Amino acid sequence: MNLVFVRHGQSLWNLENRFTGWVDIDLSEKGVQEAKEAGKVLREEKFIPDYCFTSYLLRSIHTSQLILDSFTESETKNIQINKLWELNERHYGALQGLDKKETAQKYGEKQVQLWRRGYDIKPPLIDSGDKYDPNYDEAYSEIDELLPIGESLKDVVQRIKVTLKELVTYSVSKKVLVVAHGNSIRAMVKLLDNLNDEEIVDVNIPTGIPLAYKISDNQTEKIGYLGDQTKIEELQKEVELQSKLSKEEG
Repeated sequence: MNLVFVRHGQSLWNLENRFTGWVDIDLSEKGVQEAKEAGKVLREEKFIPDYCFTSYLLRSIHTSQLILDSFTESETKNIQINKLWELNERHYGALQGLDKKETAQKYGEKQVQLWRRGYDIKPPLIDSGDKYDPNYDEAYSEIDELLPIGESLKDVVQRIKVTLKELVTYSVSKKVLVVAHGNSIRAMVKLLDNLNDEEIVDVNIPTGIPLAYKISDNQTEKIGYLGDQTKIEELQKEVELQSKLSKEEG
């Protein structure tokens, strides 16, 4: 394997069941442990990356740091670490910061579920200059292009295509670790696995579980999730339940 994706560990807003998107929220205590466990798994698999790519968001960066802490200093001293905004989570527009259940009560569960899980359906956009508008955020000041103020999963797939091609190119000769987010990883999985628009809707990425691929010049082979398979199945079910809105559904 030479290309591994890890969704960041559970964040504080994952724990609180709030729409997070591009809001810069750190890991929960559980998330910290998930990141450390991901590092342990990669070390057991003898996967020492040559490159580590993260998003601009703290929960991605923190997770990558905890993963790399699992290796010795001599093993990680030559790793090239890069931040790419294209790896950011989907921008949830005006939903960011809102409690998911309260939002469902306000707009109706069916509508909110369409915003969350519909492939090409955007959430309500934020206004230009809003506190969650990344175009006015100093963290992105060096980026010249116009950044999103609300995205569908389809939008995330479009913005990550070029980035994924670069990651795959690196992976042919090097080992690449990508620490990103549920929707940015889903977008890359859609492209790598050649999934159609309907198939990707039901794909859920668990937090803190390495997802491995083997890349060669003319072939992409999906190895799958690494670690204890029973635990992985439990986490996948947990994430699937989290995609539902009502408390009764998890």
